[in-house]
Amino acid sequence: MTSIVIPAHNEARVIGRLLDSLLEDPADERTDIVVVCNGCTDDTARIAAQRGPRVRVVEIPVPSKHAALRAGDDHALGFPRIYVDADVVLSGADARTLAEPLADDTSGILATAPERHLPLAGCAWRVRAYYRVWQRLPAVREGLFGRGVIAVSEEGHARIAALPPLMADDLAASLAFTAGERRVVDAARVVVHPPRTWGDLIKRRIRAMVSTAQVEQHRDPAEASARTSVADLKGLLRKEPRLLAAVVVFVGAAVVSRRRAQKAIRARDFDTWLRDDSSRQN
Repeated sequence: MTSIVIPAHNEARVIGRLLDSLLEDPADERTDIVVVCNGCTDDTARIAAQRGPRVRVVEIPVPSKHAALRAGDDHALGFPRIYVDADVVLSGADARTLAEPLADDTSGILATAPERHLPLAGCAWRVRAYYRVWQRLPAVREGLFGRGVIAVSEEGHARIAALPPLMADDLAASLAFTAGERRVVDAARVVVHPPRTWGDLIKRRIRAMVSTAQVEQHRDPAEASARTSVADLKGLLRKEPRLLAAVVVFVGAAVVSRRRAQKAIRARDFDTWLRDDSSRQN
């Protein structure tokens, strides 16, 4: 049986759309869904429970994604196991598609993730420009992070369960697998709602930079990195010169975010979660 674990902290505005998408096929009762409401002060638990018996709601008092994931593991019934952020949208059919390569013991695949779709309509022009570049970067295309969904086999789960508590849990999980052990499944898609405003984009980038620095403290410097290099941007411009203006915006966001992230990195503040609320608007 495939289990889906959804950590949710004050996600009343969006948890319903995810669960409705996962439950859209009433004939499929083989998937176990666990929503872990961690430190919620809103109606997340009530809204999730309203989706019926196929959704099991677990409540824990501490607002911690890491604690929520571990609590979800304690209650999940089977493998493959799919971890889904509450603010994305994934269908039940796409969840099953992600699980298929993991159920084949001969494939060598330990972790999968779906193709991402970012609906940019309604976003500020600088946000749209930023993501035109970001989506084309090699590490972003090939890695499992930044999708809000990662699926693992039982062997893959053992590997990520051994990781320390990290803010960038999806990045750390992606880097825990070699290119041959992970797969982005073209036939599966997740909708990742981007920030709508420049300010919220910067919040996300600060959080990403701080959490990447934390991940790198736990890794060998010689190991592969997910950081964007100047060579990546030059290579992109050689292929698509029309992206020059978008690259300028991308670099500007990186410079601003890096400056603001330095204080938290120097203080080793890896607990402050800068939340983007604009992507949670209906």
